[in-house]
Amino acid sequence: MPSGLVALALGGFGIGLTEFLIAGLLPQVASSFAVSEATAGWLISGYALSVAVGAIVLTAATARLPRKQVLVGLVALFVIGNLLSAIAPSYPVMLLGRIVAALCHGSFFGIGSLVARSLVAPERKSRAVAAMFAGLTVANVLGVPFGALVGERWGWRAAFWAVTGIGVLALAGIVALVPARSGTEPGGATARGLRDQLREFRSSQVWLTLAATALGYGGMFGAFSYIAYTFTEVGGFSPGDVAWLLMVYGVGLVVGNLIGGRAADRDRDRALILALVGLTVTLAVFGLLAGSAVASVILVFLMGVAGFASVPGMITRVTDAAHGAALAASANVSASNVGNALGAWLGGLAITAGLGYTAPLFTGAAIALASVVVLLVAVRQAKSFERQNS
Repeated sequence: MPSGLVALALGGFGIGLTEFLIAGLLPQVASSFAVSEATAGWLISGYALSVAVGAIVLTAATARLPRKQVLVGLVALFVIGNLLSAIAPSYPVMLLGRIVAALCHGSFFGIGSLVARSLVAPERKSRAVAAMFAGLTVANVLGVPFGALVGERWGWRAAFWAVTGIGVLALAGIVALVPARSGTEPGGATARGLRDQLREFRSSQVWLTLAATALGYGGMFGAFSYIAYTFTEVGGFSPGDVAWLLMVYGVGLVVGNLIGGRAADRDRDRALILALVGLTVTLAVFGLLAGSAVASVILVFLMGVAGFASVPGMITRVTDAAHGAALAASANVSASNVGNALGAWLGGLAITAGLGYTAPLFTGAAIALASVVVLLVAVRQAKSFERQNS
């Protein structure tokens, strides 16, 4: 593994931590600033909205800058945001810190994925992207328990000081280890102007891949958003069991990311179709067997594996279709967040309609199946285009 990938993975780990740890700190933060839990919840939802906006806006604004310089600036923004959160004297300043930290999230993973794939041979590009995302998946496993543990022992501010320190290490690593001309692949493109990148969005392959990404994420998060209720109300688990069950899910994400990266380098479209079909089947079976404790543990792990196995391949697919445009990579991150919101909304509607706490699993399966259909259309269209031009 090139040393630059280690620095990118560390950056991904820090960004993942700051996204997830707040869930374990929310009661402390709400008490500290004397705000309601609903108001404190904006530290999570405000972050998510800022990710979706920042991914496009910051990538567009930095279109002509060298990618290493952009990454350094993004991680510096991340450090400033978490520092603001650590020292925040009031809730509005805390929220501002969360928003500032979130702005770099989408662009870091979008531009970082292009830099990661440029550090390895073309036949290893999906594995390189998976290596960078390994930091995010590990953070998903550790984020909530890390925040809860540090917050309980030393207070919630200590958790944000720790993440700030990780950000400083990642910043130093990127400066020292990522090559100055990274982001250029053999036969690929370097940083391009905004107008040039926008032209790539004329491609139906770009839009179909973005749609498949949104629907794939929507399927997984439509189920995941309400999984605690499924565990406790259907599976018979106690509320205290939810934390370790979520860690099982997180381990599945790590495994799926690694498997998906390797599989995509062998046959990307086949790997993506299998991952999304696997997710569809897993969610449907989970809905049927959610009353079994043993089945729930196995299936929540498989949900993580299948749900994240498509991520490395989707990013390389959309950036290949867009001829290396960083804006397309960041749009893929935004699409995933749109999918998260869509899935959570539809899952909530299913519960509100009185369909029970297994309904989000079946809703997620239906959304994931739609992702399979969109991807099959994209693959068929791409093959038809290849035949016409051969």
